[in-house]
Amino acid sequence: MQLSLFWRLVLGSLAIVVVVAGVNVYALTQLRQLTALNSELVSRHYPAIESAKRLINGISSQLRNEKKYLIVRDAALLRDFDQEAEDFQQRLAALLKQEESEEGRRLLERVRQEHDEYRALVRAQVNVASESGRKADAGHERRRDARIGKLTDLLDAYISLCEVRVGAVMTESLDRTAQAETVLQELLLVSILLTIVLATAASVSILYPLRRVQQHIRVIGQGHFGASLHAAVPQELRELVDTVNWMGGKLKEIDDLKAEFFSHISHELRAPLASMRAGAQLLLDQVAGPLTPQQRETLEIMNDSSQRLIQQISTLLDLSKMEAGMMEYHIASADLKRLADGSVNKVRWLAESKRVPVCIHAPDSRVWVPMDAARIEQVFDNLLSNALKFSPAGAAVHVRIEPDPSAGGIRVAVEDAGSGIAPEDLPHIFDRFYQGRRQGMQMLAGSGVGLALAKKIVDAHRGRIWVESREGKGTIVQFVLPIMERGAAA
Repeated sequence: MQLSLFWRLVLGSLAIVVVVAGVNVYALTQLRQLTALNSELVSRHYPAIESAKRLINGISSQLRNEKKYLIVRDAALLRDFDQEAEDFQQRLAALLKQEESEEGRRLLERVRQEHDEYRALVRAQVNVASESGRKADAGHERRRDARIGKLTDLLDAYISLCEVRVGAVMTESLDRTAQAETVLQELLLVSILLTIVLATAASVSILYPLRRVQQHIRVIGQGHFGASLHAAVPQELRELVDTVNWMGGKLKEIDDLKAEFFSHISHELRAPLASMRAGAQLLLDQVAGPLTPQQRETLEIMNDSSQRLIQQISTLLDLSKMEAGMMEYHIASADLKRLADGSVNKVRWLAESKRVPVCIHAPDSRVWVPMDAARIEQVFDNLLSNALKFSPAGAAVHVRIEPDPSAGGIRVAVEDAGSGIAPEDLPHIFDRFYQGRRQGMQMLAGSGVGLALAKKIVDAHRGRIWVESREGKGTIVQFVLPIMERGAAA
């Protein structure tokens, strides 16, 4: 089942969206994890460190109030000490409640025990001082300082533990950031490549059928109407393909009708033209009586014109036979140089009238080639006729015959010094009835079948024919005939 253009675009776009969404989901997941780590730092570890520092400050405040009370015996100072101790216990309880690690809870429990013992020690000293009125002895101060030192050490240890955990979280955050950056770069590269692949696949699936239709239209434009386009295309292009095939079929019908028309017309014109030429020839032979110079000149023009017209009609008939596959070729070894000489002699009068010499450059010995001599002579006739037609007065036409080892045959080149062929006309130079887009003077117009006939004949001999031309520099038409026969010509 062929997907329509709409669904191909939808699926291609959806695939690209899925790839981009996958990258975004991964990025959001990593961002959430980093946010969770930062929240852990802000909500747990940093507040715990600050609370521990406040507890140390609370111990210092309690110690100051105790010392002042033991000196001045002011009850307000003792109340401040008790208040500071209660606040200390409350902060410690809150910190202990938030603490999740075993080591941290153990340190805080020891802080609580040490603080309870410190309070008990202070109370005992307060009671002794109240009963005896004595100041704190050296033993109390020593025990108190030991308790205070233990409390401070324990809280410092807890702060160090929290800082270690902050460092671990920071390291984990940095590691995850670096990992996320690396993975995101790789995912971005993969997503770009995958997006390009998906976009290319979607474009190719849409453009490939269009290009096939375009190529088929170009083939039709080159005059090949027989083949139909059979391609699996989207539904939206099916009607276009059917229309193109219908157009090709109609053009083939028109082309066949045209070929049939030319064939019938050629047959119908050939007989009366032959009768006209025979009558003109009888008059030239003075069968009906002597001729004046003016009458002879007129009859010669009539004879030559009818002869050229008969040749044109014969060419059209031969081309129709070749295209229908009805032309028979009689391949036998013949002298290519002799054929060239014969064709040059045919156009000698035209060449002299235009003052355009025709020069043959060929080996001294005979050039034997397996070929249908009559058909190859037609090739020479057409090429020489074209060369003389487009050569200016005073120029020269050169016919070169030489071996071509690379092609395994004999190469023939007919070179003129005419106006050349426009680059846009070169690809169509062997098309039937094609005379170029920039027609020159009317006297240079022809039927446009000479080169088409030449190509058919050379192709039938398993050869190759091509044209090289530069505007203003002249034209060279070359063809190669194989020396060894490679199967019968069709």
